[in-house]
Amino acid sequence: MASRLPPVHALSAFEAAARHGSFAVAAEELCITPSAFSHRIRLLEDFVGERLFLRDGRSVSLTEFGRRYLDVVRGALSSLADFPLPHRYASTQLKVKVTVPPTFARYLFLPHLHEFMALHPEISIETYLSVPLYDMSLSETDIEVRFGAGKYPDIVTEKLFREPVFPVASPAYLEQIGKLNVPADLQKAQLLRSALEPWQPWFEMAGLDWQEPSTGLRIDDLGLLLEAVKHGYGVALTRQHFAADMIASGEIVSLFDLQLTTPQHAYYLVYDRHVRERPEVALMLDWMMERFSTQRLSL
Repeated sequence: MASRLPPVHALSAFEAAARHGSFAVAAEELCITPSAFSHRIRLLEDFVGERLFLRDGRSVSLTEFGRRYLDVVRGALSSLADFPLPHRYASTQLKVKVTVPPTFARYLFLPHLHEFMALHPEISIETYLSVPLYDMSLSETDIEVRFGAGKYPDIVTEKLFREPVFPVASPAYLEQIGKLNVPADLQKAQLLRSALEPWQPWFEMAGLDWQEPSTGLRIDDLGLLLEAVKHGYGVALTRQHFAADMIASGEIVSLFDLQLTTPQHAYYLVYDRHVRERPEVALMLDWMMERFSTQRLSL
Protein backbone atom coordinates (compact mmCIF):
# COMPACT_ATOMS: atom_id res chain seq x y z
CA MET A 1 0.00 0.00 0.00
CA ALA A 2 1.39 3.40 -0.99
CA SER A 3 2.39 5.63 1.92
CA ARG A 4 1.48 9.30 2.09
CA LEU A 5 4.53 11.50 1.50
CA PRO A 6 5.09 15.11 2.63
CA PRO A 7 4.91 17.72 -0.19
CA VAL A 8 8.37 18.41 -1.61
CA HIS A 9 7.77 22.19 -1.84
CA ALA A 10 7.07 22.23 1.92
CA LEU A 11 10.24 20.24 2.63
CA SER A 12 12.35 22.70 0.62
CA ALA A 13 10.79 25.60 2.55
CA PHE A 14 11.57 23.86 5.84
CA GLU A 15 15.21 23.29 4.85
CA ALA A 16 15.66 26.89 3.68
CA ALA A 17 14.15 28.34 6.87
CA ALA A 18 16.34 26.10 9.04
CA ARG A 19 19.44 27.15 7.09
CA HIS A 20 18.72 30.90 7.27
CA GLY A 21 16.98 31.07 10.63
CA SER A 22 14.44 33.38 8.99
CA PHE A 23 11.17 32.84 7.13
CA ALA A 24 11.56 36.14 5.26
CA VAL A 25 15.03 35.37 3.91
CA ALA A 26 14.02 31.83 2.99
CA ALA A 27 10.94 33.14 1.16
CA GLU A 28 13.15 35.47 -0.89
CA GLU A 29 15.44 32.58 -1.80
CA LEU A 30 12.49 30.53 -3.05
CA CYS A 31 10.95 33.57 -4.84
CA ILE A 32 7.59 33.29 -3.07
CA THR A 33 5.66 35.64 -0.82
CA PRO A 34 6.03 35.46 2.99
CA SER A 35 2.39 34.38 3.31
CA ALA A 36 2.88 31.56 0.80
CA PHE A 37 6.04 30.51 2.65
CA SER A 38 4.27 30.42 6.03
CA HIS A 39 1.53 28.33 4.45
CA ARG A 40 4.12 25.75 3.37
CA ILE A 41 5.56 25.51 6.88
CA ARG A 42 2.08 25.13 8.41
CA LEU A 43 1.32 22.44 5.83
CA LEU A 44 4.40 20.45 6.84
CA GLU A 45 3.76 20.90 10.59
CA ASP A 46 0.22 19.63 10.07
CA PHE A 47 1.61 16.66 8.17
CA VAL A 48 4.17 15.62 10.82
CA GLY A 49 1.91 16.56 13.73
CA GLU A 50 4.70 18.45 15.49
CA ARG A 51 5.99 22.01 15.71
CA LEU A 52 9.14 22.46 13.67
CA PHE A 53 10.10 26.00 14.68
CA LEU A 54 10.09 28.29 17.69
CA ARG A 55 9.16 31.84 16.66
CA ASP A 56 10.92 34.77 18.32
CA GLY A 57 10.03 37.98 16.55
CA ARG A 58 11.53 37.87 13.07
CA SER A 59 13.93 35.03 13.84
CA VAL A 60 13.08 31.34 14.10
CA SER A 61 14.87 28.36 15.60
CA LEU A 62 14.28 24.64 15.31
CA THR A 63 12.49 22.63 17.96
CA GLU A 64 14.11 19.40 19.16
CA PHE A 65 11.86 17.45 16.79
CA GLY A 66 12.69 19.93 14.02
CA ARG A 67 16.44 19.33 14.42
CA ARG A 68 15.99 15.58 14.13
CA TYR A 69 13.62 15.90 11.19
CA LEU A 70 15.99 18.29 9.39
CA ASP A 71 18.67 15.57 9.11
CA VAL A 72 16.17 13.27 7.39
CA VAL A 73 14.87 16.00 5.10
CA ARG A 74 18.34 17.14 4.03
CA GLY A 75 19.31 13.56 3.25
CA ALA A 76 16.19 13.05 1.13
CA LEU A 77 16.58 16.34 -0.76
CA SER A 78 20.26 15.67 -1.34
CA SER A 79 19.46 12.24 -2.80
CA LEU A 80 16.94 13.75 -5.18
CA ALA A 81 19.28 16.55 -6.25
CA ASP A 82 22.26 14.23 -6.79
CA PHE A 83 20.44 11.54 -8.75
CA PRO A 84 21.77 11.62 -12.36
CA LEU A 85 19.26 12.76 -15.00
CA PRO A 86 21.01 12.20 -18.34
CA HIS A 87 18.20 13.61 -20.49
CA ARG A 88 17.69 16.81 -18.55
CA TYR A 89 18.64 20.02 -20.35
CA ALA A 90 22.05 21.33 -19.35
CA SER A 91 20.64 24.81 -18.77
CA THR A 92 17.43 25.73 -16.98
CA GLN A 93 14.71 27.31 -19.11
CA LEU A 94 14.11 30.95 -18.21
CA LYS A 95 10.47 31.26 -17.18
CA VAL A 96 8.06 34.02 -16.13
CA LYS A 97 4.66 33.36 -14.57
CA VAL A 98 2.05 36.03 -15.30
CA THR A 99 -1.46 36.15 -13.82
CA VAL A 100 -4.04 38.34 -15.57
CA PRO A 101 -7.80 38.93 -15.43
CA PRO A 102 -9.74 37.19 -18.26
CA THR A 103 -10.82 40.32 -20.17
CA PHE A 104 -7.36 41.89 -20.00
CA ALA A 105 -5.89 38.60 -21.24
CA ARG A 106 -8.34 38.35 -24.14
CA TYR A 107 -8.32 41.92 -25.42
CA LEU A 108 -4.87 43.25 -24.49
CA PHE A 109 -2.30 40.74 -23.25
CA LEU A 110 -2.58 37.95 -25.83
CA PRO A 111 -2.95 40.26 -28.88
CA HIS A 112 0.41 41.88 -28.02
CA LEU A 113 2.34 39.06 -26.31
CA HIS A 114 3.91 37.98 -29.61
CA GLU A 115 5.96 41.20 -29.52
CA PHE A 116 7.68 40.17 -26.28
CA MET A 117 8.13 36.58 -27.46
CA ALA A 118 9.82 37.78 -30.65
CA LEU A 119 12.20 39.98 -28.63
CA HIS A 120 12.99 37.28 -26.05
CA PRO A 121 12.44 33.79 -27.51
CA GLU A 122 14.61 32.31 -24.76
CA ILE A 123 11.99 33.14 -22.10
CA SER A 124 9.05 30.80 -21.53
CA ILE A 125 5.78 32.50 -20.50
CA GLU A 126 3.21 30.79 -18.27
CA THR A 127 -0.16 32.59 -18.16
CA TYR A 128 -2.79 32.13 -15.45
CA LEU A 129 -6.20 33.73 -14.95
CA SER A 130 -7.41 35.54 -11.84
CA VAL A 131 -10.80 36.87 -10.73
CA PRO A 132 -10.80 40.70 -10.39
CA LEU A 133 -11.56 42.07 -6.90
CA TYR A 134 -11.37 38.56 -5.42
CA ASP A 135 -7.81 37.20 -5.79
CA MET A 136 -5.85 39.35 -3.36
CA SER A 137 -2.60 37.41 -2.87
CA LEU A 138 0.25 36.90 -5.30
CA SER A 139 0.47 33.22 -4.41
CA GLU A 140 3.41 31.79 -6.41
CA THR A 141 3.16 33.87 -9.57
CA ASP A 142 5.88 36.33 -10.57
CA ILE A 143 3.73 39.13 -12.02
CA GLU A 144 0.03 39.85 -11.66
CA VAL A 145 -2.27 42.31 -13.39
CA ARG A 146 -5.07 43.38 -11.05
CA PHE A 147 -8.22 45.27 -11.80
CA GLY A 148 -9.22 47.27 -8.74
CA ALA A 149 -8.60 50.36 -6.65
CA GLY A 150 -4.81 49.95 -6.54
CA LYS A 151 -4.55 49.61 -2.76
CA TYR A 152 -2.35 46.56 -2.26
CA PRO A 153 -0.08 46.87 0.80
CA ASP A 154 3.39 45.36 1.01
CA ILE A 155 3.77 44.79 -2.75
CA VAL A 156 4.93 47.00 -5.61
CA THR A 157 1.90 48.52 -7.39
CA GLU A 158 2.15 50.38 -10.71
CA LYS A 159 -0.83 51.67 -12.69
CA LEU A 160 -0.72 50.36 -16.24
CA PHE A 161 -3.00 52.89 -17.91
CA ARG A 162 -6.01 55.14 -17.39
CA GLU A 163 -9.05 54.49 -19.53
CA PRO A 164 -12.39 56.38 -19.51
CA VAL A 165 -15.69 54.59 -18.92
CA PHE A 166 -18.83 55.14 -21.01
CA PRO A 167 -22.25 53.45 -21.56
CA VAL A 168 -23.04 51.25 -24.55
CA ALA A 169 -26.08 49.43 -25.93
CA SER A 170 -26.95 47.35 -28.99
CA PRO A 171 -28.89 48.92 -31.90
CA ALA A 172 -31.57 46.24 -31.52
CA TYR A 173 -32.08 47.10 -27.85
CA LEU A 174 -32.38 50.81 -28.68
CA GLU A 175 -35.04 50.01 -31.28
CA GLN A 176 -36.90 48.06 -28.62
CA ILE A 177 -36.96 50.77 -25.91
CA GLY A 178 -36.63 53.91 -28.04
CA LYS A 179 -33.79 56.40 -28.44
CA LEU A 180 -31.68 57.47 -25.48
CA ASN A 181 -30.89 61.11 -26.21
CA VAL A 182 -29.78 62.31 -22.76
CA PRO A 183 -28.51 60.48 -19.66
CA ALA A 184 -31.86 60.87 -17.87
CA ASP A 185 -33.41 58.66 -20.58
CA LEU A 186 -31.63 55.71 -18.96
CA GLN A 187 -34.58 55.51 -16.56
CA LYS A 188 -36.41 53.49 -19.22
CA ALA A 189 -33.45 51.15 -19.85
CA GLN A 190 -32.31 48.00 -18.10
CA LEU A 191 -28.94 48.86 -16.53
CA LEU A 192 -26.60 45.88 -16.43
CA ARG A 193 -24.70 45.69 -13.16
CA SER A 194 -21.10 44.78 -12.38
CA ALA A 195 -18.93 45.21 -9.31
CA LEU A 196 -16.11 45.95 -11.75
CA GLU A 197 -17.89 48.94 -13.35
CA PRO A 198 -20.25 50.55 -10.80
CA TRP A 199 -22.72 53.08 -12.18
CA GLN A 200 -22.64 55.57 -9.29
CA PRO A 201 -19.49 57.50 -10.35
CA TRP A 202 -20.81 57.82 -13.92
CA PHE A 203 -24.20 59.01 -12.63
CA GLU A 204 -22.50 61.78 -10.62
CA MET A 205 -20.41 62.84 -13.63
CA ALA A 206 -23.56 62.96 -15.80
CA GLY A 207 -25.45 65.07 -13.23
CA LEU A 208 -27.85 62.30 -12.19
CA ASP A 209 -28.77 62.01 -8.52
CA TRP A 210 -29.38 58.27 -8.80
CA GLN A 211 -28.42 55.34 -6.59
CA GLU A 212 -26.45 52.31 -7.73
CA PRO A 213 -28.85 49.82 -9.40
CA SER A 214 -29.70 46.92 -7.10
CA THR A 215 -31.79 44.71 -9.38
CA GLY A 216 -31.37 43.18 -12.79
CA LEU A 217 -28.67 41.12 -14.44
CA ARG A 218 -25.22 41.29 -12.80
CA ILE A 219 -22.05 40.06 -14.53
CA ASP A 220 -18.65 40.35 -12.87
CA ASP A 221 -16.59 39.78 -16.02
CA LEU A 222 -16.04 42.73 -18.35
CA GLY A 223 -15.90 40.58 -21.48
CA LEU A 224 -19.15 38.77 -20.67
CA LEU A 225 -20.71 42.11 -19.79
CA LEU A 226 -20.07 43.29 -23.36
CA GLU A 227 -21.52 40.06 -24.72
CA ALA A 228 -24.69 40.70 -22.71
CA VAL A 229 -24.92 44.19 -24.24
CA LYS A 230 -24.44 42.77 -27.74
CA HIS A 231 -27.27 40.30 -27.17
CA GLY A 232 -29.65 43.04 -26.09
CA TYR A 233 -29.90 42.52 -22.34
CA GLY A 234 -29.54 46.24 -21.59
CA VAL A 235 -27.07 49.11 -21.17
CA ALA A 236 -23.67 48.68 -19.52
CA LEU A 237 -20.51 50.64 -18.85
CA THR A 238 -17.37 49.66 -20.73
CA ARG A 239 -13.94 50.87 -21.89
CA GLN A 240 -12.61 51.73 -25.33
CA HIS A 241 -10.04 48.95 -25.77
CA PHE A 242 -12.59 46.27 -24.93
CA ALA A 243 -15.49 47.69 -26.94
CA ALA A 244 -13.61 49.07 -29.98
CA ASP A 245 -14.15 46.07 -32.27
CA MET A 246 -17.86 45.73 -31.43
CA ILE A 247 -18.39 49.47 -31.93
CA ALA A 248 -16.53 49.39 -35.25
CA SER A 249 -18.64 46.45 -36.46
CA GLY A 250 -21.89 48.14 -35.37
CA GLU A 251 -22.81 45.41 -32.88
CA ILE A 252 -22.98 48.01 -30.10
CA VAL A 253 -23.01 51.81 -30.00
CA SER A 254 -21.64 54.37 -27.55
CA LEU A 255 -24.24 56.58 -25.83
CA PHE A 256 -24.29 60.32 -25.04
CA ASP A 257 -20.60 61.02 -25.77
CA LEU A 258 -20.05 61.32 -22.01
CA GLN A 259 -17.03 59.58 -20.48
CA LEU A 260 -15.95 59.17 -16.87
CA THR A 261 -12.24 59.97 -17.08
CA THR A 262 -11.38 58.85 -13.53
CA PRO A 263 -13.20 55.54 -12.95
CA GLN A 264 -13.08 53.82 -9.58
CA HIS A 265 -11.09 50.86 -10.90
CA ALA A 266 -8.04 50.55 -13.15
CA TYR A 267 -5.49 47.95 -14.19
CA TYR A 268 -2.39 47.68 -12.03
CA LEU A 269 0.83 45.74 -12.35
CA VAL A 270 1.71 44.18 -8.97
CA TYR A 271 4.69 42.11 -7.89
CA ASP A 272 7.03 41.46 -4.99
CA ARG A 273 10.05 43.74 -5.12
CA HIS A 274 12.60 40.95 -5.13
CA VAL A 275 11.37 39.38 -8.40
CA ARG A 276 12.96 42.25 -10.33
CA GLU A 277 16.32 40.73 -9.44
CA ARG A 278 15.61 38.00 -12.00
CA PRO A 279 16.52 39.42 -15.45
CA GLU A 280 13.73 37.60 -17.30
CA VAL A 281 11.08 39.00 -14.92
CA ALA A 282 12.54 42.51 -15.16
CA LEU A 283 12.33 42.28 -18.96
CA MET A 284 8.67 41.27 -18.81
CA LEU A 285 7.82 44.03 -16.30
CA ASP A 286 9.51 46.69 -18.40
CA TRP A 287 7.82 45.45 -21.56
CA MET A 288 4.36 45.44 -19.97
CA MET A 289 4.76 48.95 -18.61
CA GLU A 290 5.88 50.14 -22.04
CA ARG A 291 3.39 48.13 -24.13
CA PHE A 292 0.31 48.91 -22.06
CA SER A 293 1.01 52.56 -21.34
CA THR A 294 -1.77 54.92 -22.39
CA GLN A 295 0.35 56.31 -25.22
CA ARG A 296 1.24 52.93 -26.73
CA LEU A 297 -2.29 51.55 -26.44
CA SER A 298 -3.59 54.48 -28.47
CA LEU A 299 -1.38 53.50 -31.42
